[in-house]
Amino acid sequence: MSEIGIPQSFSLESFRKENGPLIDVRSPGEFKQGHWPGALNLPLFSDKERALVGTCYKKEGKNNAIVLGLKLTKNKLPELKRSLEEKAEGFNHSKLKIYCWRGGLRSSSMAWLANFLSLKAIVLSGGYKTYRRWSLSQFSYNWPLHILGGKTGSGKTELLLSLEEQGISIIDLEGIAKHRGSSFGGLGFQEQPSTEQFENLIAERLNSFKNNDSKEIWLEDESINLGKCRIPKSLFIQMKNAPLLEIVKGKTERVETLVKEYGKHSIKELEEATHRISKRLGPQRTKKALESIRAKRFDEACKEMLDYYDKCYEFSLEKITNKTTINISGLNVQSAAKKLISIGQVY
Repeated sequence: MSEIGIPQSFSLESFRKENGPLIDVRSPGEFKQGHWPGALNLPLFSDKERALVGTCYKKEGKNNAIVLGLKLTKNKLPELKRSLEEKAEGFNHSKLKIYCWRGGLRSSSMAWLANFLSLKAIVLSGGYKTYRRWSLSQFSYNWPLHILGGKTGSGKTELLLSLEEQGISIIDLEGIAKHRGSSFGGLGFQEQPSTEQFENLIAERLNSFKNNDSKEIWLEDESINLGKCRIPKSLFIQMKNAPLLEIVKGKTERVETLVKEYGKHSIKELEEATHRISKRLGPQRTKKALESIRAKRFDEACKEMLDYYDKCYEFSLEKITNKTTINISGLNVQSAAKKLISIGQVY
């Protein structure tokens, strides 16, 4: 019982270095909006309870809010005890790393309970608010970015992931955002993270490269929005100023790739995605694409839409001066990755 008392508060840097499970004790809504990647949510209050305590704090002061908080958690203690012990299982020589919004009462209370149960616990000084400032600060660094470009259906994402298997530092923005960026980009993905969480995930990825002293970081050429996720502006500006490697594949290969990727989805999903870009496709092209989709002639539908997407890509490519073009027609993704490395285009 000697460790019972005010829990130790660690700076972000020290907190990060400690081993042990990372526990976010904020409400489920706060956690969903954004959290430290890898954290487990063990909420002290529900969203409704948090709102009640916050209202009480504003209207009646800190002491009354604390009393209300104690009343709300009284019946939860057995469940909180069980959850803390469960989270600590397998980490006998580590500390429970607990944080809340500002590193205040919620994290301190949960850490106190953990210490009372003889489970070592520490709290993050400044809480998630401090972590969030750190996360956003990562985008102000000058990163050694390199961009992989190419027309729709060139297999850029698959090539990027294959390069990663060869030891190349990459960030799969589409995988993190759970969206490919186009009108069809959300098909096959689960729910997207919030933009805030999207930023946190990218920040952690960038930080890992900083620790490994990566000389190049490869990303796919993207627009600033991937569905509802938005690439941080400062990072996006760096992406637009970074050297671009354009990969080229013939239209037939690209159509085959797109049919394989999107042909597995329902007719309804494909129709809805086509309608979302109908104004840009124009009435005639939209009509032909929809007719082909309904007849399951997916290759014809792809060809109709590729004309539009290719023109958009060619227009954006005209603005880029620092670019190199490599033809990878006829190569599978593994062979293409090896080719880029062997000719010194990727390090």
